[in-house]
Amino acid sequence: MRTRYRTTIWSSGLAAALVAVILVSASIGPVPIDLPVVAMASLNAIGIPTAASVSIETAPLAGLAVPVPDLAIGYTYPFSFSVPATSELIVREIRLPRIVLGAVVGFALGTAGAVMQGFFRNPMADPSIIGVSTGAAVGAVATIALPLTIPFGLQTAAFVGAVVTAFAVYLIATSDGRTPVATLLLAGVAVQTFLGAVVSFLLLQSGESLREAVYWLMGHLSATGWDEVEVTLPVVAVLFVALVPFARDLNVLMLGEEDAQTLGIPVEWTKRVLLAVSSVMTAAAVAVAGVIGFVGLIVPHVMRLLVGPDHRILLPTSALAGATFLVATDTLARSGGQELPVGIITAALGAPFFLFLLVRREVHEL
Repeated sequence: MRTRYRTTIWSSGLAAALVAVILVSASIGPVPIDLPVVAMASLNAIGIPTAASVSIETAPLAGLAVPVPDLAIGYTYPFSFSVPATSELIVREIRLPRIVLGAVVGFALGTAGAVMQGFFRNPMADPSIIGVSTGAAVGAVATIALPLTIPFGLQTAAFVGAVVTAFAVYLIATSDGRTPVATLLLAGVAVQTFLGAVVSFLLLQSGESLREAVYWLMGHLSATGWDEVEVTLPVVAVLFVALVPFARDLNVLMLGEEDAQTLGIPVEWTKRVLLAVSSVMTAAAVAVAGVIGFVGLIVPHVMRLLVGPDHRILLPTSALAGATFLVATDTLARSGGQELPVGIITAALGAPFFLFLLVRREVHEL
């Protein structure tokens, strides 16, 4: 009961902080908008899915027209506050999609980082530790640099590259049905190094597309719309719900695999689920936002210092803190004279803060 109470208190506080940051962020821009107007326009943007239909569209692949399903969702909007048309357009169609996508990506990276740090029992672990981000980079940069035509474009290529990389690392590290954590870590490092070389080669071949490729690698949330949110949000939400029941198992795994087996935890099965779900969650985030570092490393570590190592509390708090952190840093990234990729801001803030924790000896073994 005490754990549930602490989870509720911390999650409620962080959720309130996230809402506040979202509203403040939506009020900031070339056209300042008052917070009450932002709040009403944001409520007007809340839609409840009430209908869905599937149609068959065609997408080019290797010069052929390939039929692909296209899902259309109908929404009902319960709020209809009176808001100036210009302000509603700016908030609802320009700022909110970017902010909400940032919250979803931060939510995913914070969750995946907490899982990976517990999985590897190492505070230096982050969502990209097994090469997911580098695999996404290969897919994205290949699409930009090479004359490839892929259905649904760059984001699909990045997602596929990330998932394939995670699966390949798992296969390399698995022997006789067992996946030793140390072997998985080493395999991830080796695959990351190799794929990093592939990305460098592709950048050399990118020619006039070099700027676009480098910008994607820096991580950004610009030029995003509700389409990206509609694709990413359900994936992240479903995967998070799938992870929650494994919080107790992850606590036990931190004691060691032998102890976990003794206590009745199906160790290998649990490891597969945790690895698969956190990898796909990371892939979904990286596919729409590029490589954004330090969110999955710093946020879970800080929340562990605040709430303790119990993943029943740590998973939801890391998720909400990650969402809040990324929305706040993206607001900084777009508030200056020149918009910066948010990955630059997260690294610029995250690295000094991590060094501060290191000097204070707050970075320690789990």
